[in-house]
Amino acid sequence: MHEAKTNLSKLVARALAGEEVILTHGKTRTPMVRMVPMQPVPAEPEMKERPLGLFAAEMGTEFFEIEPMTEEELALWEAPIVSTWTSNDPLWDESE
Repeated sequence: MHEAKTNLSKLVARALAGEEVILTHGKTRTPMVRMVPMQPVPAEPEMKERPLGLFAAEMGTEFFEIEPMTEEELALWEAPIVSTWTSNDPLWDESE
């Protein structure tokens, strides 16, 4: 084990070259660990953009037919948001 600590980089290089490296322990050289190279980790596939309307045939085309807003809908859409919320907290002063 001491020799393995001292020469770890060399042992790893030998294992990567295809050699089976076995680490032993003690005077009896009892086999303890076998070093073998790992399988390469596959690269993550690239994300490709999906084309617009990819599932149009399965879903129908009604999802893609959008009519313009009426003048009333447009006015509601562009109107400022007015809150009618008031606090129920008696310590909250509405005049502030």
